[in-house]
Amino acid sequence: MSADAPIVIIGTGLSGYSLAREIRKQDKDSAVMMITADDGFSYSKPMLSTGFTKGKEADELAQASSGGMVEQLGIELRTHTTITGIDVDAHELHIGEERLVYSSLVLAWGADLIRLTIPGEGHEHVFSINDLMDYRAFRKALAGRKRVAIMGAGLIGCEFANDLRNGDYEVDVIAPSDTVMPGLLPPEAANAVMDGLTEIGVNFHLETVVERIEKRGEGVRLTLSDGNIVNSDIVISAVGLRPRTDLAKASGLKVNRGIEVNRALETSAKDIYALGDCAEVDGHVLLYVLPLMACARALAKTLLGERTEVSYGTMPVMIKTPCCPTVVCPPPNDAKGEWKVERTGNSVKALFVGEGGETLGFAVTGDFAIEKQALSKEVPPIHR
Repeated sequence: MSADAPIVIIGTGLSGYSLAREIRKQDKDSAVMMITADDGFSYSKPMLSTGFTKGKEADELAQASSGGMVEQLGIELRTHTTITGIDVDAHELHIGEERLVYSSLVLAWGADLIRLTIPGEGHEHVFSINDLMDYRAFRKALAGRKRVAIMGAGLIGCEFANDLRNGDYEVDVIAPSDTVMPGLLPPEAANAVMDGLTEIGVNFHLETVVERIEKRGEGVRLTLSDGNIVNSDIVISAVGLRPRTDLAKASGLKVNRGIEVNRALETSAKDIYALGDCAEVDGHVLLYVLPLMACARALAKTLLGERTEVSYGTMPVMIKTPCCPTVVCPPPNDAKGEWKVERTGNSVKALFVGEGGETLGFAVTGDFAIEKQALSKEVPPIHR
């Protein structure tokens, strides 16, 4: 390995650029190279589901172009570049026939969309939105259309449903669950969000799935498993994300639900780290902004010579459904206790109370959402 080999960060999403910024806060001169399969524009992925609410086109959600980021951060940036292999012993990346040496390697390449295999000939009207390029293509296809069907009633599906209604689109949400955001919100809070979305005109088709997608004129005809038909101009598939692990696994790195790393973000291979949506940090896969930022701050110190373990505080998740503002801090998966719920209209205060009477998690909607900071102080951190 060359002594002047750069720190290489794969991925220019929120995690990759956040890490680069943290490095530059401490060190202006270390060689940093970033590599991305997309165009390298800087944007905040959570903002993709706020375009209509904020009145912004796709490119207006971008914070800087790739050239702007090169200038701002003093980095080398390679866009539209796909990594084909990692030689962990030689400290080399493979880009086709090219070999690129790194001193430290950071995998910040995010998560893959879960894609459904559904019969029919209408798939050219189905869009999955995982980055700004996807969103730009979706907005272009949406021009002149009025009806959008969303497959999936999770956090992303609900956020897009609210945003599209704010843009005055007709919205149908189709999902196999009996409420929205199952597994993230307790039922009472989920029902409040669903009621809020229904009140602004979102149509829900729950406990059913799309069995067939056919072209119908300029749009599509969706046949549901309950026998109903939904006609739409365009479809968003928002059925979930899966940490991107295939290349890491092929390179011999330990992989579980995500790329396994310890609290210093170290993978099973020397000088290779992972953070963001692709990483499983000390057993946790947290596809949210707050843990990502905490990881970026810690990893920057490690890469510059001061090994630092990440400390997660309480990590509330802000759900962007302005029709029913919602914040959730889920209890640990193995927590023993029960939800205690107070509800007035679409305002819910749900506390997960442990066997000893301690608050281990919460979900607040509507008027109770303003209590998020006070409640966050009551909930123990994921780890200190």
